[in-house]
Amino acid sequence: MDCIIFVLFAELCQKSALEGGGCVPNGEPASPSLAPVATAVSLFAGYGECGKGRMQYASKTFPPDFKFGVSTAAYQIEGGWNADGKGWSMWDHLVRTDPEFIADNTNGDVAANSYYFYKKDVEILKELGVDMYRFSISWPRILPYGRADYINPYGIAYYNALIDELLANGITPFVTMYHWDLPQNLNEQGGWLNEGLVDIFGDYARVLYRHFGDRVKHWLTINEPYVHCYQGFVTLRHAPRVNMPATGFYECGRHLLLAHAKAYHIYQEEFKSQGGQVGIVLSMDWAYPDSDSADDAEAVLDYFASHMGIFANPIFTSEGNYPQRLIDRVANISSSQGFQYSRLRPFSQEQIEYMRGTSDFLALNHYTSDIVYRNASVVGMYEVPSFNDDTGFATYKDPNWPVSASAWLREHAQGFYNLLVYIKDTYNNPTIYVTENGFSTTTGLNDNGRVQYIRNYLNALLDAVAEGVDVRGYSAWSLMDNFEWAMGYTQRFGLYQIDINDPEKERIPRKSALVYKEIISSRFIDLDFDPNPYEVSGAGYHKSCVFVIIVPYLLNNLI
Repeated sequence: MDCIIFVLFAELCQKSALEGGGCVPNGEPASPSLAPVATAVSLFAGYGECGKGRMQYASKTFPPDFKFGVSTAAYQIEGGWNADGKGWSMWDHLVRTDPEFIADNTNGDVAANSYYFYKKDVEILKELGVDMYRFSISWPRILPYGRADYINPYGIAYYNALIDELLANGITPFVTMYHWDLPQNLNEQGGWLNEGLVDIFGDYARVLYRHFGDRVKHWLTINEPYVHCYQGFVTLRHAPRVNMPATGFYECGRHLLLAHAKAYHIYQEEFKSQGGQVGIVLSMDWAYPDSDSADDAEAVLDYFASHMGIFANPIFTSEGNYPQRLIDRVANISSSQGFQYSRLRPFSQEQIEYMRGTSDFLALNHYTSDIVYRNASVVGMYEVPSFNDDTGFATYKDPNWPVSASAWLREHAQGFYNLLVYIKDTYNNPTIYVTENGFSTTTGLNDNGRVQYIRNYLNALLDAVAEGVDVRGYSAWSLMDNFEWAMGYTQRFGLYQIDINDPEKERIPRKSALVYKEIISSRFIDLDFDPNPYEVSGAGYHKSCVFVIIVPYLLNNLI
């Protein structure tokens, strides 16, 4: 009975949140405004303000050719970490040499066990009614030692089976070549700090095109180079955890850009007859200035240059190269510290031309927004020299934005709309596929926070499409619960719940899966659709739902 009361209260609270604000104990909408940003600076004329609530819902439908999908990544779901000749990845190495680094002392050895249960994955994809499925190929499963001189036939067979199963069920594969699971052999040779990896990645891409390109027509080369390099060499939250805060990010990013361009040119020169497209996956968040001060306005420009522009400008602008303001800033700071050369090594003109235009579409990963400031409190905040000190700003989240189970992720759909319009205006309106967008919760099926997030972000996407943004598809992160890197299994992004201790890894639909399925089939966001996942799954109400429903409420409103 107590659990049912909590559920009823949560439903009232959820309805209030969907109508425009946060949820407070008396059920009245809380204002989503942010006092420090009462007025947007002229820099953001034309974009929605941070203080505005979520955009109003209207009778908007998705275009008939709009594609819906879901996304996963190999290390996070496959398991089979050493099965059938697979080599070690640097994540396999990390979780064995430093297991306590992972929040719950877990690893990706088994995860969702998709190496053995891939047909279960395709079954739930079919159940959702998606048009596309974005997954990644494990580099060490294909090339156990990292190089193309030995190809693992069992790895080829696994991905052949997965691709064929998808196509047999009318689902288009969107395939990521590299989602952070670098073969450990290559990591020991310097990893992405070694420019020789550019050609090695090209050889790997050639293997993938040759074996799968007859059926795969959408290739994504590198997943989130910003996150990969920043977490791997600055914050040390991801493999390879090499402490090089001054130059590691820049060198890693440089080589990932060149590796992407190498894979793109190989396709154009050797495999164009396959009729596919090649793109890169970039993570981009929106940002607002903390105040109308000139310092904060400049800080936001530096945020965009160092987070987004550093990887987007070399590919998607007519001039190519890094953003000029980033080139100048890092060079000036490096010089002021007595260094002869800038930490941000310049590209040659030949390299600039080689990278420019090397993406047939932009694969966009977006989760949240930031508020950016640069004032006296930032001085001395970061190690010197370092990438963070070079950029010279700090960020925080509006406390009124709805919280997730991840400290870095709060819901703010207006920022998604702003970002999409900004990309159109800045990068000549590229074709966009949203390849990740999602919200973390804890365990349980009544994931109302994720339902609200998906509805609001898809609504923002439709508003951007109405403004002429060329968005062709949307993939939610993630199909099912998976290994969330340093956070292990403590944060759940899945539309489908998995009990990590269940050997069968049953995929149980959450409320968000049922809502997303309805959106896909109707091509409309119906706020009145309110399914009960416990009835659908047959799980029934049980004691865990008290924690699932009431704890997020307490986190949102009482802490």
